[in-house]
Amino acid sequence: MTGNPENSAHDTAHDPYEAEILGGTTDDVAQRLAAIDDDEAEQRAQALRAGLEDYELDEEDAALLAEWAEDGDQAPVRRPAPVLAIVGRPNVGKSTLVNRILGRREAVVEDTPGVTRDRVSYRATWNGRNFTLVDTGGWEYDAKGINARVAEQAEMAVEFADAVLLVLDATVGVTAADEAIVKMLRKVRKPVILVANKVDSPQLEVEATYLWSLGMGEPHPVSALHGRGAADVLDAVTDLLPEFSAVAETELTGGPRRVALIGRPNVGKSSLLNKLAGSERVVVDPLAGTTRDPVDELIELGGKPWRFIDTAGIRRRVHMAQGADFYASLRTQAALERAEVAVVLLAADEVLSEQDVRILQLAVDSGRALVLAFNKWDLMDEDRRYYLEREIDRDLAHVAWAPRVNVSAKTGWHKDRLVPALETALASWDTRVPTGRLNAFLGEIVAAHPHPVRGGKQPRILFGTQASSRPPRFVLFTTGFLDPGYRRFITRRLRETFGFEGTPIEVSMRVREKRNRKR
Repeated sequence: MTGNPENSAHDTAHDPYEAEILGGTTDDVAQRLAAIDDDEAEQRAQALRAGLEDYELDEEDAALLAEWAEDGDQAPVRRPAPVLAIVGRPNVGKSTLVNRILGRREAVVEDTPGVTRDRVSYRATWNGRNFTLVDTGGWEYDAKGINARVAEQAEMAVEFADAVLLVLDATVGVTAADEAIVKMLRKVRKPVILVANKVDSPQLEVEATYLWSLGMGEPHPVSALHGRGAADVLDAVTDLLPEFSAVAETELTGGPRRVALIGRPNVGKSSLLNKLAGSERVVVDPLAGTTRDPVDELIELGGKPWRFIDTAGIRRRVHMAQGADFYASLRTQAALERAEVAVVLLAADEVLSEQDVRILQLAVDSGRALVLAFNKWDLMDEDRRYYLEREIDRDLAHVAWAPRVNVSAKTGWHKDRLVPALETALASWDTRVPTGRLNAFLGEIVAAHPHPVRGGKQPRILFGTQASSRPPRFVLFTTGFLDPGYRRFITRRLRETFGFEGTPIEVSMRVREKRNRKR
């Protein structure tokens, strides 16, 4: 299944592709959609769904479509996707393999052993199957100091995984460290897929066969760098993983809404939390990064309780000796995973840094609702505020959908404006568009602005459904690949039509061909 282009820093408000589609004209899609009542929209969706029977559909398609009409209330719990942990000794190419599986560069890759020291989670998809991918630091049997904690993190990742991808370097063969990892894996009794990495040519495949001696099953020869064999490994992974995780914590959807307060060190997170709580609950110090552990705080705002998680500031990657900051970053990501909405605190009196942008992207990638809070706004004069607004519009165009709140963490100025922003973002995050209404929208959009012809063919959208909410995820069944620009166009129109202020949305597609009719 092809992913969503929304997370690129592309400014859709000035998208030349969209200008090509619109041809410099406006349309009346919104008015025509408003004229369609729910019964008519549902009838249209039923007809489109029936038409899908003429196309090749797999079991996952059938399962997704079986739920398409269930537009009622959400269940009180959400079952988590299965978890796959990648382990191995340092410098065998785990992070390179992670990037290959994700189809994008996420994990930091260097030739230096031990670059990855934490366990970092990513959302991954293969052939329509969603799973959580956990990249771990290099596991060493006799590690000392921070390396020992890295090994502990890797072991924890295995404990809380449904299956394990064990990565070895086929060009080196089996080392004592590899054997120690195998011994550890045998104790935990988790399903294991053995990957022989760095098989960059067919001649090296013979080296991979020697790994049978480990007794961990068939070694899968892979070149994570070039992509060779990665698809076969992913097929094996999806065959092995359960539909839902048996070990990950089921996410409750009731109770106080959970808020992760994140940002770089010393940006004012603890001060803001204290102002919201009305007490000095969190230690505040001018020294950057005073807070190292997430602190849950139940705070009543707007007449109802909210669960705030004050996280350690995210620093840029640091040296081994500064391990406390490194693990603070890990705990920040863990807090995001527990939260429903992220409040990213930014300093209005400082230039937006690469670190700020990276933190924002981490929040977007987590799939949580998002609110942007600008600290020290009260210190800006009117002229500076005018130019600052323009800078924000330019630099944060890729998250223009996130509500903004201007505050003072020190004095509590405008803190009351945070609740409406949180409620707006969470309402969007929870939104489920009725399938009939979604397909009526798609029909009007395609009728007014069909996909451009490419190579003599014009892809068509057969049917659309919202696969899930929190965040909203839409799946389009199509006859061909939709240009990224056309998907951006649809994503933007979804926002214009249905709102979604404060939540990332994902639009993916499943390309399906017509069945071969027997004569």
